[in-house]
Amino acid sequence: MPNTKSAEKRVRSTARKAARNRSVKSRLKTLEKKYLSTLSAGKPDETKAAHADVVSALAKASKAGVVHRATANRKRSRLALRLNAAKAKAAAAPAA
Repeated sequence: MPNTKSAEKRVRSTARKAARNRSVKSRLKTLEKKYLSTLSAGKPDETKAAHADVVSALAKASKAGVVHRATANRKRSRLALRLNAAKAKAAAAPAA
């Protein structure tokens, strides 16, 4: 229980920030799942759009301090690797 007015204010602001962080992280997970599902379904146009959405969301979350910058960069890199691997696989399949 906070003892001072400033401590009460910190409790309120911490609760607001925690709620916002929870919302943003949930949205990131949802976008990432959507991206991975379109990737595995083999829908190139939807996958490209989903990739752009998740990369943008990660950049914004990183900028706002919700996720660490290195974490966002690592996730973006890994998602791009998967996209490029799927493109290479799709390009090699018709030739074979």
